[in-house]
Amino acid sequence: MSSPTPSPHPSTPPSASPSYAAVLRTRHAPSTFGAALLGRLSYGMVPLSLLLAVKDTTGSYSVAGAVMALFGAASVLLSPVRAALIDRYGPRRSLPLMAGAYAATLALLAQATWQPGTPGIRLGALALAAGVCTPPLGPVMRTVWSGLVPDRALLRRAYSLDAVAEELLLVTGPLLVGLLIEYARPAAGLAIGAGLVLAGSLALAYSPAVRGIGGLPSGPASAPGGPGGDSSGGRTQLLRRTAGLRHAVLVMAGVGLCIGGLDLLVVAFAEQRHQGSAVAWVLAALSAGSAVGGLVNGAVPWRVPSRVRLGAFAGALGLALFAAGFSPNVPVLMVMIALAGLFVAPVLTTAYLLADESVAPGGRTQAGAWVNTALNAGISAGTAGAGLLAGRLPLAVCFTVAALPALLGAAVAVRRTPAGGTAEPNEPNEPNKPNEPNEPNEPNEPNEPV
Repeated sequence: MSSPTPSPHPSTPPSASPSYAAVLRTRHAPSTFGAALLGRLSYGMVPLSLLLAVKDTTGSYSVAGAVMALFGAASVLLSPVRAALIDRYGPRRSLPLMAGAYAATLALLAQATWQPGTPGIRLGALALAAGVCTPPLGPVMRTVWSGLVPDRALLRRAYSLDAVAEELLLVTGPLLVGLLIEYARPAAGLAIGAGLVLAGSLALAYSPAVRGIGGLPSGPASAPGGPGGDSSGGRTQLLRRTAGLRHAVLVMAGVGLCIGGLDLLVVAFAEQRHQGSAVAWVLAALSAGSAVGGLVNGAVPWRVPSRVRLGAFAGALGLALFAAGFSPNVPVLMVMIALAGLFVAPVLTTAYLLADESVAPGGRTQAGAWVNTALNAGISAGTAGAGLLAGRLPLAVCFTVAALPALLGAAVAVRRTPAGGTAEPNEPNEPNKPNEPNEPNEPNEPNEPV
């Protein structure tokens, strides 16, 4: 049996059983993943802490909303730019600088909101600066996973584990803030968030698993579409030239629109039935369903391409949300939302996988950031759109409108295979490339344990 081509992290043999335990047994995986999760916990705490802290110090919901909009817009829209810097200069050079600047601005925000009376303009400027510097820990960790576990079956489980953990962090973060404000000011959540993101980012950047990632030399080898990946100057070219990435971005934008509108529609549904306290339980059902779906998705040895799975998961999510609009009461809504949640983590995981396999290694962080940006931008737009519709249209119609973007994204994802060989120039691991030794296990997985 011929030996496989060496990978940057050859500690994971291609023959390893494609299970979650195998993922966590991979050398450097537990410590690196733990560092990324520590930093990403900050992203679950900071938004709510910032909203409450600004409202406390200014006494104005409108100012708090404007500050949050500045923070969110800068964080989301500049994500591909920060990821391009990571790909160009490497995490070890870029991530500590970004995390340091982000933590410093969060600390300044904590100081500014500790006492009442701080002008909203100052808070907005600090929030904008924090958003500009937000380190892309999720895309970096997914790039690290691609190097740690080159086997595609194992990588799918790693991505599923990552998505489920991130989902749980986004639920845990606000709960920790809720406990914290019982004993301290909301500004304390900003200070803690600064410490978390700095510690997690530094531990991730200096993990042995990160060695050799990024830092592409300039020149023809690193030009967009070339063998070395995409240079930082080719951010939009990477999206334009790569059909698989473009499809993943479009689908995730539609999924984001659905998820963004869902929270507000659940609030309206519960309040319409005078059961406002049930909102937390309904949204918890969404997260629980997502966690279950993510774990199951990672354990199943799928035989269909990522593009087809992406469309199927997005379509199933849209259909579940459409049906949820016709729920007669809150318990039925909770069941329907949990059913919709089963497809949230799988569609996320599959989008990241499709983006990863569509580009060369030098563009993986950037590709993941484009998917992340599309999701977050869709969530923001979906929340705003649901706010305009709720109260003006029947809730069943609002749920239908919220479901449409995911259904349209599903149609885009599965409508056709890219024509010719130019649409997907960076896919060396497809099954029709028999001489590529790093991906031997995908066709022969059915008899392996999950």
